[in-house]
Amino acid sequence: MDEKQLYEQKLQAQLDEWKADIDKLKAKADGARADAQLELKRQIDELELKLQDGRSRLAELSKASGEAWVTLREGMESAWESLSTAMSEAASKFKQ
Repeated sequence: MDEKQLYEQKLQAQLDEWKADIDKLKAKADGARADAQLELKRQIDELELKLQDGRSRLAELSKASGEAWVTLREGMESAWESLSTAMSEAASKFKQ
């Protein structure tokens, strides 16, 4: 397995983990007070948009070859960091 395939597998595993985390957050939001539910659901919607963006970027990366995938990988790192930060922030708000 080459470096690109390993990288794609790593990203897919992270996306799957984040999807599971979002599902857990949805369950917590359903049990929250009505006023809190609105804010929590808004945050979940934002996370789902970022998750979809991550999936799109991974699909784009999968189609790339040669030097193009290396360039895309650099942009992917930034998007991944943004999604990771958003997931962490949302999780911490749900714990409050």
